[in-house]
Amino acid sequence: MTMTRGWFVTGTDTGVGKTQVSLALLRKLQQRGVVAAGMKPVAAGCARTASGLRNDDALRLQQQSSIELDYTLVNPYALEPAIAPHLAAEQAGVRLEMAVILDAYARIAARVEAVVVEGAGGWLVPMNEQETLAGLAAALQLDIILVVGIRLGCLSHALLTVESIQRRGVSLAGWVANCPGPADATTAANIASLEARIASPLLGELPWQDKPDVNNMADRLLLPTEPGT
Repeated sequence: MTMTRGWFVTGTDTGVGKTQVSLALLRKLQQRGVVAAGMKPVAAGCARTASGLRNDDALRLQQQSSIELDYTLVNPYALEPAIAPHLAAEQAGVRLEMAVILDAYARIAARVEAVVVEGAGGWLVPMNEQETLAGLAAALQLDIILVVGIRLGCLSHALLTVESIQRRGVSLAGWVANCPGPADATTAANIASLEARIASPLLGELPWQDKPDVNNMADRLLLPTEPGT
């Protein structure tokens, strides 16, 4: 697959702010005049609509994209049960196939200058009996952006994830400290502890917002170094 400017956004866990960061990255790229699109290859917890199963995060990525994209390209696998994707797929009688996702990604990448791909859950979430989303990130040949939810337990979760990313031989372009709740007395100390231990750059700190604003979040982020530079 040809190298494309873009990034795979993963997280230390579910609910740490991957979608917020992905939307902010798209907005940041667009502010720089880059034609960019978002993608969420696998989404569980989808709602039934007249158009079929739809995921709120994937819809937001679709809406934030610079061009109009068919939903099935943005989210090739939409699953109803709000459980781990491979389990949701089993319940639905579907097998998550990497080739399907790679094809959808290639079709998006052919139309834009950059693609922001959001994972599901954490780094090693299974896709099927053999493959994981970490393997998908490697197959897409995209550098990784790690979203760390700054809360109790985040230090171990973040450092274990960084270690796994390094062992797979993919590049960690940077990480984002996102506060999924109001800051407390340990927030700054946790961020400082991670910054001292993660060699890749801290791309931004996103404070908790009751109603997240994509422009405000974009202003707080730095774009990582482009892959291959």
